Amino acid sequence: MKAFRLDELEAERAANDGAYLQFIRERNMSVGLYALDSGATDPQQPHRQDEVYFVVSGRASITVGQETTPVSRGSVVYVPAGVPHKFHHISEDLRVLVVFSPPES
Repeated sequence: MKAFRLDELEAERAANDGAYLQFIRERNMSVGLYALDSGATDPQQPHRQDEVYFVVSGRASITVGQETTPVSRGSVVYVPAGVPHKFHHISEDLRVLVVFSPPES
């Protein structure tokens, strides 16, 4: 079994000076913690994998393709492979669990 605590993952991510920390990588999926501070710009490009975002904390909007929706704690967003997407108007520090299937390369 693999078990994680969000506060420990956040500390590890911050210690590595990165916006993204992958903490699970298996044959059919990977999982990471993505962090964008209030007012930040999301540098993402479309991925070759399907993604699911689960917003752990914060407040922002996300645009997936041509659709935009506000997100906050508890929001879940599916992004199909290859579709442009970005978080924006980040008004509270955003912490998001990201599941990629297949694993992010």
